[in-house]
Amino acid sequence: MAASRGQKVAVTGGSGFVGRNLVKELSRLGKNVVVVDLTPSPEAESRIAGVEYVRADLRDYGDVLLALQGVDTVFHIAGNASGTLSVEYPRLDFQTNAVATCNVGNACLQLGVRRLVYLSSAIVYGTPQYVPMTEEHPTSPFLPYGASKLSGEFSLLSLEATADLPVVIGRSFVIYGPGEDPRTAGGEVSQFLRWHLNERKIPVVGDIDRKTRDFIHVFDLCAALIKLAEVGQSGEIYNLGSGQEVSMRELADTIGAATGRKAVLEPDESQLEDSFRLVADTSKLFSLGFKPSIPLQEGIRYLASDLGEFPELPTTAAKFRRDSQDEQYAAKG
Repeated sequence: MAASRGQKVAVTGGSGFVGRNLVKELSRLGKNVVVVDLTPSPEAESRIAGVEYVRADLRDYGDVLLALQGVDTVFHIAGNASGTLSVEYPRLDFQTNAVATCNVGNACLQLGVRRLVYLSSAIVYGTPQYVPMTEEHPTSPFLPYGASKLSGEFSLLSLEATADLPVVIGRSFVIYGPGEDPRTAGGEVSQFLRWHLNERKIPVVGDIDRKTRDFIHVFDLCAALIKLAEVGQSGEIYNLGSGQEVSMRELADTIGAATGRKAVLEPDESQLEDSFRLVADTSKLFSLGFKPSIPLQEGIRYLASDLGEFPELPTTAAKFRRDSQDEQYAAKG
């Protein structure tokens, strides 16, 4: 990928949080970028200069084939990224993650794409059995989101094993940075900071000391994805994280240090399903020559500046069970 500045690169989900940041970086590197998305930034002011935008429903195989014509490298970022949404609408989650990923993989194989990079998630591991978690950690997801992302992995790896699909998989840990939508983003950094910048206590689900996470800035995540495209080994899985463990209490302290004002937590321990240590063993990724460049406090300071005073408050709540067993998601399926 690094050899040709002008090669054609597609980013599915390129209008979303991770996708848009990745498109900007690929464009800066001189790539000819195609954004493939269900809602590909229709507003002219939101488009990135020199980038082509193609509307496609990745659940439709014909759409995928047309959208990826003539592409050398595909970054498959699109899909549902909300565990809460997957609990409420599991069929929709499976279609947008598992089915769409199967379609993308088969289209890349049929079209002779030279490299496919799939952004999966550490949620496929389920409850950690040891920390830090290597890529060999057992996979036992407890959310439909984790199951759909893992299904996507299996689909692509089966094509790699049986038909030599040139795919590399990255399992992201908790991503944060500019461009997250507060209506859908569930990551603690963005949520905590938005509450804090509005001069409110920070509601946090779970045990603030037992619940730890590995946070990676979206700029570093994009650099890691590009590194996988360049030198990642086909058929391999790589953890995408910082390798640094941070508790919810430590995150609040870091936010306070970055903003110059103490952050106050308001714990809710009525739900403890995700009060565990979620930390990546990043040695496999780092062996490719990648190292994160943005420390957490610096990333938070940058994000606080980007958000400004009194940003929109987050509205996504952690949800592990549906309130009703009604087929409330049928209309969306």
